[in-house]
Amino acid sequence: MRAPAITDPARRAPAAVLAVVVLALAGLAGLWSVRPPAARPASIPASQFSAERAFQQVEAIATRPHPVGSPAQDQVREQLLTTLRGLGLTPEVQDTVSIEGAGLSASAGGTSLARVRNVVATIPGTSSTGRLFLVAHYDSVQVGPGGNDDAAGTSAVLETARALLAGPRPRNDVVLVLTDGEEACLCGAKAFVDQHPLARDGGVVLNLEARGSSGPAIMFETSEGNGRLVEAYSHAVKPVGTSFAVEIYRILSNDTDFTAFRKAGFAGLNAAYIDGAAVYHGPTDVPAAMDRDSLQHHGDNTLAVVRELGGRDLAALRVTGGQDATYFPAPGLLVRYPGSLNWPIAVLAVIAVGALAWLARRRGLITVRRTLVAGALAVVPIVLAPVLAQALWFLLTMMRPEYAAMPIDPYRPGLYRLAVVLLALAVVFGWFALLRRRLGPAALTVAGLGWLAVLGVVLAAFVPGGSYLTALPALAGALAGLVAVATRGWVPVLAVALGGAVATLVLAPTIVMLFPALGLGLGAAGAFLAVLLGLALLPVIDLIHPVAGGHRGAGAPPGRRLGALPTLAAVLAVLVCAGAGLMTDRFDAGRPALTQLMYAMDADTGTARWISEEPEAQQWTSRYVSGDLHRVDDTLPAFGPEPVLTGPAQAADLPAPQLTVESDTRSGDLRTLELRLRPQRPVRLATLHLPGDTAVVSATVEGRPVPVHTPDFGFAFHAPPADGIEVTLTVRTAGPIRFRAMDASDGLGDLPGFQPRPTGVGIVGSHTSEMLAVAKTYTY
Repeated sequence: MRAPAITDPARRAPAAVLAVVVLALAGLAGLWSVRPPAARPASIPASQFSAERAFQQVEAIATRPHPVGSPAQDQVREQLLTTLRGLGLTPEVQDTVSIEGAGLSASAGGTSLARVRNVVATIPGTSSTGRLFLVAHYDSVQVGPGGNDDAAGTSAVLETARALLAGPRPRNDVVLVLTDGEEACLCGAKAFVDQHPLARDGGVVLNLEARGSSGPAIMFETSEGNGRLVEAYSHAVKPVGTSFAVEIYRILSNDTDFTAFRKAGFAGLNAAYIDGAAVYHGPTDVPAAMDRDSLQHHGDNTLAVVRELGGRDLAALRVTGGQDATYFPAPGLLVRYPGSLNWPIAVLAVIAVGALAWLARRRGLITVRRTLVAGALAVVPIVLAPVLAQALWFLLTMMRPEYAAMPIDPYRPGLYRLAVVLLALAVVFGWFALLRRRLGPAALTVAGLGWLAVLGVVLAAFVPGGSYLTALPALAGALAGLVAVATRGWVPVLAVALGGAVATLVLAPTIVMLFPALGLGLGAAGAFLAVLLGLALLPVIDLIHPVAGGHRGAGAPPGRRLGALPTLAAVLAVLVCAGAGLMTDRFDAGRPALTQLMYAMDADTGTARWISEEPEAQQWTSRYVSGDLHRVDDTLPAFGPEPVLTGPAQAADLPAPQLTVESDTRSGDLRTLELRLRPQRPVRLATLHLPGDTAVVSATVEGRPVPVHTPDFGFAFHAPPADGIEVTLTVRTAGPIRFRAMDASDGLGDLPGFQPRPTGVGIVGSHTSEMLAVAKTYTY
């Protein structure tokens, strides 16, 4: 929005400088609000959280991969028990079999089970009103030591417990739950909520996770009706979270241990740091990869929230349902308000933009026709910037194909993220420069704020926790515009600068958090928010936009060429950032290109094949698999119907799992079999599947009832007992029954035909990477 003082050539330059300075300060403040605090040394008081002390536990836990059921996991568990006893607590081990619909076989319509050993200890409260559960998982994936995921959460729980015991005891009981089997199937958490006596009365849970190696600890998931919990979380040392993330996470199919607690009716919060995700689930997830500032942030917030909740009456807090809060980070605080205000704020933003359009028209700054045309053309940057962001990532993966196999992001994604933001700004600059003369800056500003206001209403209807992202900038921008149009002097400059500052404080932190959450493969989301920020900043963009004035001398470039300078500068910056990213983000021994490979042998035919889940075979992987996709569920039903890359392999001398019938009875057309599935080699997983033409009526595995899925029945058992898995099936059939049994271990190094990866080539973080599977058919 333009005012007479701003159009004065003598004041335009200092006005632009002032506005840019205000926005820069707002941007820095917004970035600071999501920056983790510095790691603190072990010399600080015992009642405070020290990342250095916690990191000692990380180094003890993450010495090597320790998946559920492994000898390494046994050693980690003993380390945890020793540590908890050293704190004066009396830990117990919950040793049980648990069932959960997640994991390898679950992806194929089956069920996952595991024998888990949770570590549980209680810090008794002085006058408890309920239980506060502090949860993290202490197992890792099979190929990585879990230095961040989740040695970070486990060490934060231990250090929080130590700090609590060093200070005044909380009012409420604090139960430490270090779960097993999270990576395999979330079975440890499910076992605790289903079977442990401490979980019977419910309570409030804080779950600690990590999906990367750096960044702020973000509170990204809550139970429903989170208003009181968010208020308690606002007392964290540096609260970082957004209700928009909670809304998005509820839509996605991702799960953590928090899922089991939430589904069981617990109230609670889920937090994790998520940047630096190139190490996620991989061999490079070692303690040295951890940013200890992130660990400090995890611990600071956890300790503060535990102390806050530890002193409250938990009876009201542990009730789920009711109203959610809308919240987002700001410098020094968590801005929050009841979700019931989303609609009023969104509607108020629409009214404010309408009032601005009315006043601007009265002052002769806009016409109805020009504003409508501007509104229609505002779709161009909103759509074009995300499309170009995806095109940029496509080009980067064409130049560096290894990026396609990265779990979330490259090792050094910062310059690429900056390139996406600059690309979005280049689109906004170019759009503004092309239309400024034809439609006028005031019409473009009203159109941009109008889109923000409309999106605020749409989000209020469908994603309520995200409505603030556009409604608040639209409201602030419209109010600033009203002041700018109605006043003179420097007031309009300050008004548009402050309006832009509000948009920057709201949107910039979310953009920063969104990039690592979704990855550059979905960089369009970051570009979309960056365009919305650009639309909110159009009055400031107009101030810095070059305008040909009366002082232009002979031979000077015309105004139209001057107007293209910001766009050209932004495009040049995009190219510089992308090129610098390619130069600095190179693969080496410490940051290898990631590859995925498995081996599967069919004991029925004595044949074997290599399998890879890579989207396209990389140079190293192409030694083993071809570029054609094939389904493998004909012989490996646990893998599901998704096509994968395959290639022939030499058959290894490996024993197949043994399936024996211990009892076989009939009653009419029903047949009940008691079976034992016994691996003949050390494995971490065993599966059993029946084809769809067999009607399974009921099933139990290790005494646990298993859901019967149609048309196919199957299960995967992680950490199977040494003496085999007891299975009881009742089926309706008149003929023989065909079973497909499979077991799986880890490590391909001893297989015939396998050549070790060269320097600079590593293993992708995947639950199936390096899997060695053997399958056999049994007919009874």
